[in-house]
Amino acid sequence: MPKIILHADGTTIEQEVKDNANLVVLAATRLLPKLKYGCGMGRCTKCTCIVVNGAESLSPPNWKEEKMLGDKVNEGYRLTCQLTIKDDIEISQENISIQAPKKQSAIQS
Repeated sequence: MPKIILHADGTTIEQEVKDNANLVVLAATRLLPKLKYGCGMGRCTKCTCIVVNGAESLSPPNWKEEKMLGDKVNEGYRLTCQLTIKDDIEISQENISIQAPKKQSAIQS
């Protein structure tokens, strides 16, 4: 079973999870109670983390992550709601301040 190491709110949590687990589902079921999240659908950026170790076992960032995080995906930032865990991973939500991009108005002047 894969192990997740999460750094958040000044603490470190280690938790074994089932293969193909989604981090936000684990947070909602209290297996990762310190994990910050919002919508769970890749639209709000509240669940942004930086991958400390184990990025190679994750699938590449999807279009939602690229849209919401921009160039930050190249620095190891990911949306936890979009991650499926297949191997050990270490992530951090310490000192992350990513804002969702502003929605563009459909009305043009």
